Amino acid sequence: MNIVIIGTGNTATVLGKKLKKAGHHILQVFGRNSKEASALAYELGTGSTNYWNVVNRNADLYILAVSDIAVEEVFQELQLPDKTIVHTAASVSKEVLKGGAEHYGVLYPLQSLKKDSDYLPEIPVIIDASDKQTLAMLDVLAHSISDRVIEAGDETRVKLHLAAVMVNNFTNHLYALVEKYCKDEGLDFYLLLPLIKETAARLDTVSPAKSQTGPALRGDEATIEKHLLLLKKYPQLEKIYALLSESIQQSK
Repeated sequence: MNIVIIGTGNTATVLGKKLKKAGHHILQVFGRNSKEASALAYELGTGSTNYWNVVNRNADLYILAVSDIAVEEVFQELQLPDKTIVHTAASVSKEVLKGGAEHYGVLYPLQSLKKDSDYLPEIPVIIDASDKQTLAMLDVLAHSISDRVIEAGDETRVKLHLAAVMVNNFTNHLYALVEKYCKDEGLDFYLLLPLIKETAARLDTVSPAKSQTGPALRGDEATIEKHLLLLKKYPQLEKIYALLSESIQQSK
């Protein structure tokens, strides 16, 4: 498939690499920052532009791989009413593309993507489209880069994004807080990596509810109180520890 990628960030970069690896032809990269557009185009073996009037008009698909808040603005600039255009945003309705494209939809990668990563991660892909023809095209495209493809409308996609924020962004933030705690206390945070990896690995075979362990689950109030005392000078962590301990106890 001949594709033009609009954007130069994490999603644009990783999707571009995955699509190229799958045998698709990236006709062009558009980016407002000409240096970043040129750099990504070089990686993908194609050309770039930062001028809307020079965007290649011969693609089968135009992918708006920009931030959620930029989708509408970028789409209005694109001006390709007779083409197929999709965005990659989790929280933006596909209907923002209605009226400005003959066929439109969503190609949402359910993954935390980093443009400087040295490997291409597994990416579940959520698709949606304005019509059956476009949906079928996106289904073929998505399956070329992923073994996990589902069709989901705006409401379901937003709910999935909410869940993704909780298991990814919130969990990583907790790692960051604990890393700082370890540094302040003269502890080696990286001693915890095997524990983190083992806990995550269990998810392949065991429900999180069934693999829960720790003092809160055991009802070990003495240990909980000891931990909370140690966190007195870390009020943010103290609050989180108490809240999560209570939640675990309530879910037993």
